[in-house]
Amino acid sequence: MKRTHIGNARRIVVKVGSSSITGPGGRLDGRHLFALVDALATAREQGRQVVLVSSGAIAAGMGPLQMRTRPRDLASQQAAASVGQGVLLEKYSQLFNARGVLVGQVLLTVDDVTRKTTYSNALRTFTRLLELGVLPIVNENDTVATHEIRFGDNDRLAALVAHLVRADALILLSDVDALYTAHPNDPGAERIDLVEDVSMLEVDTSRAGSAVGTGGMATKIEAARIATDSGIPVLLAATDHVADALAGRDVGTLFLPTGKSRSRKLLWLAYASKVRGELVIDDGAVTALTQRKASLLPAGVVECRGEFQAGDPVRLVDRAGAIVARGIVNYDSADIPRLMGRSTRALVAEHGAEFDRELVHRDQLIVKRRVVVEDQRPGEA
Repeated sequence: MKRTHIGNARRIVVKVGSSSITGPGGRLDGRHLFALVDALATAREQGRQVVLVSSGAIAAGMGPLQMRTRPRDLASQQAAASVGQGVLLEKYSQLFNARGVLVGQVLLTVDDVTRKTTYSNALRTFTRLLELGVLPIVNENDTVATHEIRFGDNDRLAALVAHLVRADALILLSDVDALYTAHPNDPGAERIDLVEDVSMLEVDTSRAGSAVGTGGMATKIEAARIATDSGIPVLLAATDHVADALAGRDVGTLFLPTGKSRSRKLLWLAYASKVRGELVIDDGAVTALTQRKASLLPAGVVECRGEFQAGDPVRLVDRAGAIVARGIVNYDSADIPRLMGRSTRALVAEHGAEFDRELVHRDQLIVKRRVVVEDQRPGEA
């Protein structure tokens, strides 16, 4: 799979950052917006479906509110987003409407994709919008999100949206034209054309991004990790090269898929769900899960942490605390202490046939091949 897969992709999620669509002072740059819309509208005319994940609400609000720099406090950020979101959507609507493309706004918070019910609602909304020929414009709902319940950047949001809509490709547009072996300003830094396995990357991502954006190269690499791990190729390119990127030409950095496409339930479990608790498992259970692809039985659990109910996502860790897997648990946390370390046969004999089930079934379990950066402890968002 090379660049042609991007050029032939029928359903594409495109993410654009704040710094790519704003000019000095944080005001929207009409020239950049026009070029972006022109390329996406052309893709639509070719019969392709497009979902646009666009940052820029806070940046768009800075100009009208006469803010010279991006606000740091949450209240000012939310105020700027409240003003800027309308400005941003109005500009997009005008430009897309001129090309005969109807747009619809979708504002998401972390809760919208971490709770099963709202995740399903979001899926239905996207599905119907695309069926109706609408181009969804997605952003994090900055006006209500808090520091504790944020995606953190729209790169990760774009990767999760790509999962949600089963995109054929994810394109991350930036003010940087590609991934480099070192910081692009460093002498000797070379463009990386192709990444076959993002987990093998060794590049400098320590320096911050632009003054108006929240992301950097580290967030883009993490977004690429999320998408490629489930079969979605990712292209990182400059916003100025959006037409070439959509056409599959030799621009930017292409990240090849490293995993197979999974069901939406497993994608939600792996990357978007909020864990409600933690089960510590013994060495035998670790081996059974990771090498034999077995279910987790009560006999393999040595400790239960947190409060949760049957059907909630939980994290499975070894005795040293290393993450082994995530799974949907079949028992309430209050019931687990009396089950731990006991065989299913003994539990059935003592309590009845309703205990003849796994603690976590293998079909409801994701073994962690890599540690996810955003993974959090019980009780955190």
